[in-house]
Amino acid sequence: MRVPILKQGPYLIASVQSALTDQDLVQLRDELADRVGKSRARGVIVDVTVLDVMDSFATRTLRTIAHVIRLRGAETVIVGIQPGVAFAMVQLGLSLEGVETALDLEEGIAVLNERLRATSGAVPDGG
Repeated sequence: MRVPILKQGPYLIASVQSALTDQDLVQLRDELADRVGKSRARGVIVDVTVLDVMDSFATRTLRTIAHVIRLRGAETVIVGIQPGVAFAMVQLGLSLEGVETALDLEEGIAVLNERLRATSGAVPDGG
């Protein structure tokens, strides 16, 4: 299933709509890495609110997405991790270490705005 990626000001927002296969996650990774350059995005938000399970491959792929995006010159925030998913991840020893997370989309945008403000001294339009 293709994940819709929307542009909102200087940010890309990838909103996961349903459970993703490993191939879907790889496709999302590749598409986000490409779109960051094409759109000159300064940040990426990956909204995983609908996911009720996050296995080791999904966790590792989200971590990889964040690291690849950082190498492309943008920041990543993962938003919407459900309480049960967070608990299961901790129990299984799965970590998004080095990846910014936020409660929801609104907070994710605020995190990216703060990062952008800190690095450029300006608040983005539309963010």
